Amino acid sequence: MSIEQLTSFLAWCTLLNSAFLIFASIALMAMRNSIATIHSRMFGIDKSDLQTIYFKYLAYYKIAIIVFNLVPYLALRIII
Repeated sequence: MSIEQLTSFLAWCTLLNSAFLIFASIALMAMRNSIATIHSRMFGIDKSDLQTIYFKYLAYYKIAIIVFNLVPYLALRIII
């Protein structure tokens, strides 16, 4: 795999992961009560605790995108 291919791969990974993050954020905001009800029943967690869990999920996913997709992509763009 060449550096150009790797750069292109990381660009697509960043784009797709960011799109999923936006979709998940919108879904959690728009359908907060119904999703919380389902997850509360499935996992036996209080609805009040789920809001914190959702926030942590989105925050950790965003950090993972930045660390594993965006930063390597930008580093490769700098050296090309």
